[in-house]
Amino acid sequence: QVQLVESGGDLVQPGGSLRLSCAASGIHFSAYDMGWYRQAPGKQRELVAGITSAGRTNYADSVKGRFTISRDNVKNTVYLQMNTLQPEDTAVYYCNAHYSRWPNRDYWGQGTQVTVSS
Repeated sequence: QVQLVESGGDLVQPGGSLRLSCAASGIHFSAYDMGWYRQAPGKQRELVAGITSAGRTNYADSVKGRFTISRDNVKNTVYLQMNTLQPEDTAVYYCNAHYSRWPNRDYWGQGTQVTVSS
């Protein structure tokens, strides 16, 4: 059974930092591209940051220079370090595991709430 379990969401003041974690089980983690998505109330889910199985990263323009995605293939965990948080970063953050070879597979975590407010 595949599980992606996010943690680390919290209430933080503007300018603060958080680190999200996503622990994966039931998949060959190192073979998967991993991503963090977020969904704010009334908005579509959007990609925040991704890291391929080879370690290449990409970021949404709105978080470049503030967020860093990383992975630990021994711990089967992907991280999102978020610095200089702003109120517009408030959202539920979801972890995604994507297998890009055939047959494609996608798995999602349950989400973790990040609220940036004074």
